[in-house]
Amino acid sequence: MNNHGKDYRWAVVGAGPAGILAIGKLLDRDVPGNQILWVDPEFHVGDLGKKWTCVPSNTKVNLFIRFLEGCNSFNFSAGKDQFELMQLDPEGTCLLGAVVKPLQWVTEQLAKQVICHQGTIEQLKNGRHGWKLKTDDHAEYHASNVILSTGAEPRQLEHGVGEVVSLEDAFDDHRFYEKILKDDVVAVFGASHSGILIVKRLVELGVKGVRNFYLSPLKYAVYLKDMILFDNTGLKGTTATWAKENLSGQLPDNVQRILSTPENVAKHLPACTKVIYATGFDSRQLSIEGVDSRRYNPHCGILAPGLFGLGIAYPEHCEDKFRIKEHRVGLWKFMDYIDRVLPLWEQYSK
Repeated sequence: MNNHGKDYRWAVVGAGPAGILAIGKLLDRDVPGNQILWVDPEFHVGDLGKKWTCVPSNTKVNLFIRFLEGCNSFNFSAGKDQFELMQLDPEGTCLLGAVVKPLQWVTEQLAKQVICHQGTIEQLKNGRHGWKLKTDDHAEYHASNVILSTGAEPRQLEHGVGEVVSLEDAFDDHRFYEKILKDDVVAVFGASHSGILIVKRLVELGVKGVRNFYLSPLKYAVYLKDMILFDNTGLKGTTATWAKENLSGQLPDNVQRILSTPENVAKHLPACTKVIYATGFDSRQLSIEGVDSRRYNPHCGILAPGLFGLGIAYPEHCEDKFRIKEHRVGLWKFMDYIDRVLPLWEQYSK
């Protein structure tokens, strides 16, 4: 059926975890499926399904399960017994690939209930009583409200020294061993979860040298009675255990940790043959007439009336009881967030 030009109450752009969640929660709030447009180029769990399946998670298995069971429209109970995730230690962590498989199953269930368009949104325009969406294959739609779940790209710095190995290659089991040789001296920028995981991989490979450039000392998540200190920025699970055993005190013989000042970078980087940047992510940008897609309200996800952001591209800004400010990123955190803001979005669109 050709639905080009049709009007919808809601359009969701992106089919990664946040997009999947947005569709599920709209259905849970009794929005008719034929009034929901879902646009994505692949419908295969976004960047998570394409790039990060080999990455060890810093989230406990039970929180992934709570996410999958926390949306009625996912109907996860009907298929959960087939997934390896359900057999893992709920208090342990896992590779992200274990979460991708059930998310793909959920995607297929949701896609049967809404209107899907396989493609990419090239432009959003503010129209009368809503938004006009134009895709790369020239389809045009109108939606009263739009949720952007467009994901983010690894941030790249520009030093002009050494061969840059992408973050995706650093976490791909096959490409990692193609790109990194044992006689390499590898610079790793960043000391959060991704950066330390890469340092760990390089040490285990036995490369000639690792130079870990960092801006602040290592942070570890601390599980307190009523909160988790450094919940979003601190090291957790097996990554935290490895860092405490190997990077606190006596370092492995082939590792140097270097405060990332301009002077230190100029001094130590020229000796490196490869460079990996694990310095965070930048939101993937979309052309929106009259709106800067980088600017959103970080407390409620509003970009403009009827236009909202969800997921790693538009994370919630929070402050804990110690007044530590962080961005909340993670599947369960996205669910907690949308449960609070979706009623507001419904009102703000009127």
